[in-house]
Amino acid sequence: MDLKTPLSEKDVRRLRAGDIIYVSGTLITARDRAHKRVLSNCRDIPVDMEGLVLYHCGPVAKKVGNEWIVLSAGPTTSYRLEDVEADFIKCTGVRMIVGKGGMGEKTTDACMEYGAVYCSFTGGASLLAAKSIKKVKDVFWLDMGMPEALWVFEVERFGPLVVSIDAHGNDLHREVIDRAKSRV
Repeated sequence: MDLKTPLSEKDVRRLRAGDIIYVSGTLITARDRAHKRVLSNCRDIPVDMEGLVLYHCGPVAKKVGNEWIVLSAGPTTSYRLEDVEADFIKCTGVRMIVGKGGMGEKTTDACMEYGAVYCSFTGGASLLAAKSIKKVKDVFWLDMGMPEALWVFEVERFGPLVVSIDAHGNDLHREVIDRAKSRV
């Protein structure tokens, strides 16, 4: 399934855990320090994130003339943002979070309440992700370092992404763990 940003709540609530999707449009990156800076003052964010895709990623890019070229853009482990992701969703209005691995109950609850989803992108596929980035629209907070900065990308068919947590509370990672525990 192909989606285009900005995503509406209706778009997101149609998705189910296990769906495979591709996204085109605007995608932003934010790791630990960017999350902290956004949450320190939700009114002073340099880009409107309503309906956008948040990618847990620390890209590697080089500047050529006045343009940034993204060389690598693999996902980073998402669970380390579990304590702040629900607040980030509430504060920014992002509709989709993309990362590596799973998230927890707080994120699942926020996805249900605010109409968002968490999608998994394959770790180790940083070049595939970079190929989908057609343009760096902007970058903010380079004072935190390249991987921690807030990047704004224009992407085309970014994916494949697996909906791992849907807006109905289904969590593929939790289901796998629960099945494994029941078999032990």
